[in-house]
Amino acid sequence: MIALTVSLHVVPERLDDFVDAITTNAKRSFTDEPGCLHFDVCQDLADPHHFVLHELYVDEDAVAAHRAAPHFAVWREAAERCVVPGSQVNTLSAVRAHHAGGAA
Repeated sequence: MIALTVSLHVVPERLDDFVDAITTNAKRSFTDEPGCLHFDVCQDLADPHHFVLHELYVDEDAVAAHRAAPHFAVWREAAERCVVPGSQVNTLSAVRAHHAGGAA
């Protein structure tokens, strides 16, 4: 499995637009992409403009398929408007242990 962790900051006046766009992207990724196993959108409790995305994919081909999906292109357009330039950091990693529990 491959994990994609994304950390970013949102332009304050674009917060609602961002939340709408990332929520749609997360839902479509999970429902439309067979290789997407998990997609969490997390908002920092101390800084409401800082988000961390936790995504889990079956393999690197699934990550590539995610980035090629039509809903991802829509998401990228929203990110251009909403994300503070230079704040997004993507980390791709191999999953060595995964334990799943109940829903949030």
